[in-house]
Amino acid sequence: VQLQAFGGGLVQAGGSLRLSCVASGRTFNNYVMGWFRQAPGKGREFVAAIRWSAGSTYYGDSVKGRFTISRDNAKNMVYLQMNSLKMEDTAIYYCAARSSLVIHMSHTQYSYWGQGTQVTVSS
Repeated sequence: VQLQAFGGGLVQAGGSLRLSCVASGRTFNNYVMGWFRQAPGKGREFVAAIRWSAGSTYYGDSVKGRFTISRDNAKNMVYLQMNSLKMEDTAIYYCAARSSLVIHMSHTQYSYWGQGTQVTVSS
């Protein structure tokens, strides 16, 4: 499994950004795809996850109502639409995959990781 995340950048507070993750190496029908983030000096935080086949989603409390995770089966892509960005959203964002139908919030439960993309929100 290979994951590659991109789409990060610098954005002002209140703005929007969409992250993308291209997944390859196998079919992902029985996978959960997730987004995590890590700010300097902090641990890896769960952001959102989606069951690839069913499309059901789950969000961390800090992003509920602002972020939306989605996937495109035909393109093998997972997206994270981020709206109403805050300075505290500044972090490196990682996409991850878990060979399971159970959504898990711990990064230790995800076996496959992309390289990360930096999101910086300025005031």
